[in-house]
Amino acid sequence: RGGERAGASHILIAYQGATRSTATRSKEDAKKLAEQILARVRAGQDFGKLATEHSDDPSAKARAGDLGFFDRTGMVKPFSDAAFALKPGEVSTVVETGFGFHVIKRTE
Repeated sequence: RGGERAGASHILIAYQGATRSTATRSKEDAKKLAEQILARVRAGQDFGKLATEHSDDPSAKARAGDLGFFDRTGMVKPFSDAAFALKPGEVSTVVETGFGFHVIKRTE
């Protein structure tokens, strides 16, 4: 089980006070924005384009949200749990971590 790997993309909406965040929005505003972005993804809008436009993760933003491959310990637990629960092509609900609110798409 330790060798299990996933590929995923994400859109991070950070807020003031979150880990490594430079965002100035409130936690409530961040959650609202993440929920709006999730609704847009579910309505068929392009995940990568939304990530490029909105994500607060600079390294993933440059790759349209792509995080590449990681194992279960490669990400914080709430993120890993959500990513590994998805099938490729599926999108999570809004997931909260210390970094902010994520919309996660399992890619592989």
